[in-house]
Amino acid sequence: MSQPQKPVGVLLAGGLARRMGGGDKCLLPLGDKTLLAHSVERSRDQVSELLLSANGNALRFARTKLPVVPDVFADNPGPMAGIHAAMSWMSTNSDSEWLASFACDTPFFPTNLIEQLAAASSDETKIIVASSGGRMQPVFALWHKSLLSDFAATLGSGDDIPWLQHWIAERPHAVVEFTSEACDPFLNINVPADLYLAQELLGKIG
Repeated sequence: MSQPQKPVGVLLAGGLARRMGGGDKCLLPLGDKTLLAHSVERSRDQVSELLLSANGNALRFARTKLPVVPDVFADNPGPMAGIHAAMSWMSTNSDSEWLASFACDTPFFPTNLIEQLAAASSDETKIIVASSGGRMQPVFALWHKSLLSDFAATLGSGDDIPWLQHWIAERPHAVVEFTSEACDPFLNINVPADLYLAQELLGKIG
């Protein structure tokens, strides 16, 4: 990153969780905490301020004491909309150059994620994204504030919204590979079986 200031962070919780039966997947329990609480703990110290991207009644997240930022664009267009909404908030509430995004259904992501991503920055790089097992993890990334208009143009184009990894691939970006002996650090909870696996791993991963 071009300066040592910590980025603003956003936890993305706006998904519809269809494969988990709908509802707020991030509020499911893992051990003695919710998935959201695990994500808050792992991300909070990595950023200057932490936001929660979510739609609907914000009161259901009141215990987090996080600012809840809803999508600007309607009809749940996906994680890109959450990143755009957080960056829009950042443009008027922070002087940070960068936004860091995290998923709320990935309870073991690295607690030094942002430090590692920032180390790969250059003057030309506007996106720095994590990878594991050679697979891009597009929700775990640093985004330069100059991308705000590009996000808005894509979301407001009226076209089908591309997968985030495809959108990244069409722009200059850097990729940082992460590994873990215990499990994929970006193991995410998509179906009930994933939650059972995460429960088994919980005691093995710091």
